[in-house]
Amino acid sequence: MIRFCIATLLLSLSLIGPLHARALGLPDFTELVETNHPVVVNISTTRARGNGGPELPPGIEWPDIEGTPFGELFRKFFEEQERGGDNPGSRREEPSSLGSGFIISKDGYILTNNHVVEGADKVFVRLHDRRQMPATVVGTDERSDVAVLKIEGEDLPVAKIGASKTLKVGEWVLAIGSPFGFDHSVTAGIVSAKGRSLPRENYTPFIQTDVAINPGNSGGPLFDLEGNVVGVNSQIYSRSGGFMGLSFAIPIEVAMNVANQLRENGRVSRGWLGVVIQEVTRELAESFGMERATGALVSQIVADSPASNSEIQVGDVIIEFNGDPVPTSSSLPPLVGLVVAGTDAELLVLRNGERKTLIVNIGELPGQEELAEATGRSNTVQPAASRIGAVVASPDEAQREAAGVPEGGVIVTEIKQDGLADQAGVMPGDMVLMIGSDKVDTVDDFQRLVEDLPAGTSVAMLVHRGSSPIFLPLRLPE
Repeated sequence: MIRFCIATLLLSLSLIGPLHARALGLPDFTELVETNHPVVVNISTTRARGNGGPELPPGIEWPDIEGTPFGELFRKFFEEQERGGDNPGSRREEPSSLGSGFIISKDGYILTNNHVVEGADKVFVRLHDRRQMPATVVGTDERSDVAVLKIEGEDLPVAKIGASKTLKVGEWVLAIGSPFGFDHSVTAGIVSAKGRSLPRENYTPFIQTDVAINPGNSGGPLFDLEGNVVGVNSQIYSRSGGFMGLSFAIPIEVAMNVANQLRENGRVSRGWLGVVIQEVTRELAESFGMERATGALVSQIVADSPASNSEIQVGDVIIEFNGDPVPTSSSLPPLVGLVVAGTDAELLVLRNGERKTLIVNIGELPGQEELAEATGRSNTVQPAASRIGAVVASPDEAQREAAGVPEGGVIVTEIKQDGLADQAGVMPGDMVLMIGSDKVDTVDDFQRLVEDLPAGTSVAMLVHRGSSPIFLPLRLPE
């Protein structure tokens, strides 16, 4: 009887761990990993160094020293260093990067990051069963940091493609990859945020997680608990080069859209609206009569763009795009980018307190240099003071050319410290283009509009600063 009680107690204790974990809602990743790890691959690359043999001191070339005592000296030196390696005219291959990827088709198409294979002369893929084979780079897209590779294979294991849109903040996710070359390492965490916009990555709404991602994880899959790939691990935020709790993954919808275009066309086409936008702050929302700060505020319409041929106006707040809400300005570019060029899109905008539905025929996003150029682009000086503490004047031709504003607007020449304009963030050199919904073409326009502003309200002032326009909230006291 005593033995039976002890055995029962031991059995109960052995179950406490799993039962306690389940009671806390902690997931068991073992089955997910066992089922899905075969779709994950290790990617290594090599880059050839030098086209003319071993690297010589600056100013010395192999043809100049060939057949001389110096030539023989350098040859013997490099032979010792490389153990009989390079001869003049040969190329030495060196490992250049290591990353991860995953198989998206049975015949050997693989998805990874562009930066994993960028600049590589040769790419090699190692499968879960340790087979290694050369890979062909089908196509790359620097903007989204996506690349597609191809290996020779049949009936390969294929990743199940999910949907990042269904992810919720706080949901468990798991990554499999090759951090520092350690194949099929598994790390887990939760979704920290969605729709993150990173510098130079306006068209990718990143998934932020706290999954431990390190060098070598790049290009690997991010799984949900159902074993579906919901993202491609791409970047980390780090001051040390290692994991610090901030990891970013490309949503799988964006990655697959790019991959399909690369496979079919060899290039990626993105939709383009042709507007410069900014965030709607609380003060700007108040000036526009909005209950809360939301949407993307149009501060400039690019010349000869789809927006310039539509009814969109500067000062419109875009709150929906093709039925999808636009909670922040960073939410708009990815939505536009997914639209096929030449098709119509429906925008819901807020203008002067009223909602309007606009139809815009979406264009194709230009190259980065062309886009930067497109968005970058009575003259007697007549000072005038104003009630908001700003002195303005009519800009001359040189000032207009420097600002890229060919017509309209007045230039701020002086700001009174702690005045209303100073508090709003207006700076000398700014060109005031609009006050509220009214354009400012002359100094007289500016004076009249400022004097007519009602007390106790907030008004949005559009100024051009540097190469870009920006709205500033001007708050008038009672």
